[in-house]
Amino acid sequence: MWRCYGLTMAPDFQAALITGDIDAVRRCAKSDLHNHAMLGGARDFLAQRTGRNIAPLDRKLGSMAEMHAFVQGAVGELFQNREGRLLAFEATLVQARQDGVTRLEIGEDVWAITFYEGSAAELTRNLQQLHALAAPDIAWVPQLGLSRHCPLAAIERWLRPFLELGFYQTLDLSGDELAQPIEAFKPVFRRAKDAGLRVKAHVGEWGGAEDVWRAVEELALDEVQHGIAAAHSPAVMRFLADNHIRLNICPTSNVMLGRVANLATHPIRQLYDAGVPVTVNTDDVLVFGQGVSEEFLSLYDAGLFSAAELDDIRHTGLTDPYPPR
Repeated sequence: MWRCYGLTMAPDFQAALITGDIDAVRRCAKSDLHNHAMLGGARDFLAQRTGRNIAPLDRKLGSMAEMHAFVQGAVGELFQNREGRLLAFEATLVQARQDGVTRLEIGEDVWAITFYEGSAAELTRNLQQLHALAAPDIAWVPQLGLSRHCPLAAIERWLRPFLELGFYQTLDLSGDELAQPIEAFKPVFRRAKDAGLRVKAHVGEWGGAEDVWRAVEELALDEVQHGIAAAHSPAVMRFLADNHIRLNICPTSNVMLGRVANLATHPIRQLYDAGVPVTVNTDDVLVFGQGVSEEFLSLYDAGLFSAAELDDIRHTGLTDPYPPR
C-alpha cells in the first residue's frame, strides 16, 4: 500500500478518508496543480493581515461573468496592485502549507510585469523570497500565466523576459475560452515549448470535447486545466489516454459554476475509468471554500471513488516529469 510522504508522522491516506478524519487527510502529502494564486489564499491569514473576512460562495453560479461579479464584491481591489498580488501569493503558500500540499504549481500572470517597470527578474525575486519565507518545504513549480483577454502582441512582449530567466517550468492559458481562437496562441506556445516549459491551457470547462482535442493538438499541450467536457466523447478520452495528457480537475469549482450537477455525477469518474490521467485541485480556494484535502474527502463521501482509487489519483499529482524549484 502506498504511504504518504513528505510530512512527519503522516497517517495513512486511505484510512483517513474512510474514517472521515479531515485533519489526518491534511497531514498527507498532496499536490495542487490547478490553483490561481490570486484567489487561492488562506482565509484566516488574509483576515489577520487585512482585517477582512472573505466569505466563499454560498450558491451556484451560471457563468464566468457571475463569478467575476462575485469576486469583485467579495475581494474588490485588494489584489489589484503590486503589494496586493504579493499578499495573495503569500496567502496561497500559507493555505497550501496548512492543507498538507507538498507540490504546488502557482506563479504570476505575465501582464503583472507592468507593476515592475518591465523587470521580470524583480518580480521573480519577490516570489522566490515569499516562497522561502512562507513555505520553503513545499516543492514549488513556478508557473507563468497568460490571459486570453490580453492582446497577443502584449503577451509576447511580456513573456519574453520571463523566458529569458530560465526559471519558470510551466505555462498556463486561462480566461474565457471563446475570447480568442485557440490557434492564435500557437506562436506563443511554440516559444514556451522551445524554452523547455511544459504547457497547459484552460479548455473543456465551458467548451466541448472537440475543443479539448483541438487545443491539445494546436498548442501541443502537455496538460489540460479542467477538460471535463472530454468525458462526452469516447474518442477524445481515448486520444487523451493514448497521449498521456493529464487533466488537472477542480471538482467543487465545476459544481459551483454549474458545469456539473453534483459531485456524485462528476465526469472525473468517466475520465479515470477511460485511462485519462487526472488530478484533484482547488482552482480558487477563496471562492469555492475547499482545500485539496476537502476535495478528496468530498469525492469519497459522494461515493464517486474508493479510498484506493483516490490514493492513486493523489499519487498521479505527486509524480511529475520535472523537478521542483
